[in-house]
Order: sequence, then C-alpha cells, then structure tokens
Amino acid sequence: MRDLLIEAAFELFGEQGFDGTTIDDIVGRAGVGRRSFFRYFPSKEDVVFPDHERCLEELKTFLRAPGEGVDPVERACEATLLVARMYAERPDRSLLRYRLTRDVPALRDHELTVIRRYERALAGYLRDAFAFRPDGALQADIVAAAATAAHNHALRSWLRSGASGDAVASANAALTLVREGWGRPAPDPEDYVVLVTRSRAPIGHVLQHVEHALTRIALDSERPNP
Repeated sequence: MRDLLIEAAFELFGEQGFDGTTIDDIVGRAGVGRRSFFRYFPSKEDVVFPDHERCLEELKTFLRAPGEGVDPVERACEATLLVARMYAERPDRSLLRYRLTRDVPALRDHELTVIRRYERALAGYLRDAFAFRPDGALQADIVAAAATAAHNHALRSWLRSGASGDAVASANAALTLVREGWGRPAPDPEDYVVLVTRSRAPIGHVLQHVEHALTRIALDSERPNP
C-alpha cells in the first residue's frame, strides 16, 4: 500500500504539480482510503521524500558496524555514498523531486531538514572517533559538513544534467577531496614512528602524540624541497 501511494503521488506531482495535488487526489489514484495515507506519511511533503528515513537508518547502521583500524573519514565518506545510491536507484523520481524542491519553498525547507539529519549522523560518529583529538568535536563537525557539501554538489550536478552519467561515481570523486584533506594518509612501509612514553600514560594521550607525529611527517612530506 505504501508503494501504491508513492507511485500515485509521483504520477500526480508530475501531471499536476505539488500544489495542484491534494491528498484526496493521491488516495483516489492509489485506490485506498485517506486514513491509509496518514498511516505511512505525516504530510504531503513527506511523500516526496519516501526513502530518506530508510536511508538514514542504513547510514547509521553502517557507521555503527565494527571497523577496527578503519579510517573514520573514509567510513563517513562511504556512508555518504549510501544516499547517492538511493537517488540513483530511481532517477525518474530523483529528477522530479529536484524540480519540485526548486519550485516549492516548503519542499526546499523539508529537504534542508533531511540533509541536516544526515550531517548530524556523520558528525556524531566522527565526534566519537575523534574524541581523543584536540578540537576533535570541531574537526568532526567540519568533516561532516565537508562530506555533505561534496556529496550534495555532485548530486545536484548530476540532477542538473538530467541524471546522465553515474551519480555514485560523481559523488565518490567529490568525496575524494574530503578524504585527501582530512583522511588518514596511506601508510608507507618504510616510515616508522618511535614514541617513548610513561607506562601509566593515559592511552588517549599516547594516541594524541602519535597522531601529532604522523601529522608532522605528512606535512613535511608535502613541503617542496628548497
């Protein structure tokens, strides 16, 4: 029944526009009762974004999965690609949604709320991952915002092109900039860091010093030779 309502709603939005379509129109096209609509969707705006709740839960589940040794920035970028895959599954609906959100202020506001929820989920995961870092919370918020912005830029470019090309590949290419700017550099088997510390030093402090040392090495390697 939920799928029937979604299909009917998108057909009518394409034919009559968002403002020209009522909930009664949708349930009439779907052949169900009005109460059935509100069993699945709190409002007409929500039916324009039918898969975002599912995708948000999938993103959170992906971020919660065990992943010892995984670069948190890489995992955040991979999680963000789940959203791109959702859009790519139904390009026809994605294109219509894009047109509707451009034309209807209420839908633009709703979309911004949805985007913010994805960003908060990424930031929450990264805050836990960066808890031992100085300014870890700030870094987490910046990386989450950067990953969201990179993904959205690629997705909008794909939609403006009429959904031509590979949305997921475009988003992944944009997220590479986030990985390169904030992610953990690939280890060089010939590089070693030796750290001498007190045996009772808190593990968070030890990890912090190791990260600082690796960051200095990475920065030194990027400086041009005189």
